[in-house]
Amino acid sequence: QVQLMESGGGSVQAGGSLRLSCAASGYPYSSYCMVWFRQAPGKEREWVATINSRGSTNYADSVKDRFTISQDNAKNTLHLQMNSLKPEDTAMYYCAIDGRASWYCPPLPGRAYFIYWGQGTQVTVSS
Repeated sequence: QVQLMESGGGSVQAGGSLRLSCAASGYPYSSYCMVWFRQAPGKEREWVATINSRGSTNYADSVKDRFTISQDNAKNTLHLQMNSLKPEDTAMYYCAIDGRASWYCPPLPGRAYFIYWGQGTQVTVSS
């Protein structure tokens, strides 16, 4: 059974930093596409960043140069380092993995592409 568990959320002031983690277990494939999405109240869930099993990364324009996605393969953990946080970054953050046994990641992935999701971790940025 595939399980994803996010941690590291919290409340910070604008300009601050947080590091999110996503612990993965039970994934049966060595190739994958993993992502961070976020969802603010009353808004659609939006893609934030992508990393694949080859280490290639991609970012939404809204977070480029502020957020960094990385993975610790030895610990089966995905990270999202978030710097220069803004109030508009306030959202529930979710990690997900595609379940397709492929390293391919769509350039603008939609949530339907991903089969397995974590429960989310809340990030609140105050001005």
